[in-house]
Amino acid sequence: MTSRERFLAACRGQPLDRPPVWVMRQAGRYLPEYRELKAKHGFLGMVKNPALATEVTLQPLRRFPLDAAILFSDILVIPEALGQGYRFKDEGGIAMEYRLTSAADVDRLADGSVAPEKLSYVGEALKLLRTELKGQHALLGFGGSPWTLATYMVEGGSSDDFAHVKALFYAERPVFERLMEKLCAALIAYFRMQIAAGADAIQIFDSWGGALAGMDYEAGSLQWIRRIVAALPADFPVILYAKGTAPHQAAQAASGIRVLSVDTSIDLAAAHARLASGPKPIALQGNLDPVLLNTTPEIVRREATRLLESLRGRSGHIMNLGHGILPQAKLENMSALVETTVNWK
Repeated sequence: MTSRERFLAACRGQPLDRPPVWVMRQAGRYLPEYRELKAKHGFLGMVKNPALATEVTLQPLRRFPLDAAILFSDILVIPEALGQGYRFKDEGGIAMEYRLTSAADVDRLADGSVAPEKLSYVGEALKLLRTELKGQHALLGFGGSPWTLATYMVEGGSSDDFAHVKALFYAERPVFERLMEKLCAALIAYFRMQIAAGADAIQIFDSWGGALAGMDYEAGSLQWIRRIVAALPADFPVILYAKGTAPHQAAQAASGIRVLSVDTSIDLAAAHARLASGPKPIALQGNLDPVLLNTTPEIVRREATRLLESLRGRSGHIMNLGHGILPQAKLENMSALVETTVNWK
């Protein structure tokens, strides 16, 4: 069985001798070869160059026996394609070129149909990766959820309280929904392009879904995710990662996705018992604490084994972290995680 076959079988909930393994942000700052390339070309320079994006995507696969590669890109390429650029601040965090402050600002954004043309470099990178991977590893595309993208667009960048986007949601719902409509259209076109270019699965990052009040999650985020999933090919593997949204897991599982990626706050075995055995079972991805990769190989092996043992005899699990790998992660700890999973019996 190839790594690609293993990954897709896990998405379908089929029994396997071990779960597939990959790590969110597995191509990133903890790798010396990534830091070297970034120093020469800059983050956005790598994202927008298909050859460089391909190289960065493949870097972790050269070091570790991972089952999947995830395209090196950024969720904020969608706002940029619609006319709202962004940059990384020297002190950390994101700054958009401007903040959406009015209905006129939303209306000035380009139509979502421009996304495939504006982001053609993503499709080129996926095609290159498909050739390089030779069908041996699963290839994942991704994008942000409409709500998560809107937080950056309305806040003008990173935010601690999301006050502006929540005010738009509560006080100017028609304007909020016009923005969501544009983002949905762009993401549908973008994901279809990724699928056509060779992506085996799409991960949607609803990273700030937990910022919404509980009773507002459906209206503010999940209904738009559901619309996107419904517009993609039937039964295509869509993974949803929605940090801080544990109370909404049942609704997320019923949204049409095939895999729910869970954060570290969740007891994965308990979630599996609730979600993976119903009339339409759903696979789960996660959810080791990323901080473990800053410790020692012995601790990583112990905790990874504990997680794997908690799911022994259950199908439909993709081993991953509960959030993206941290820049301080040690290479030997990443090796310990992957090798523990690959050798687990």
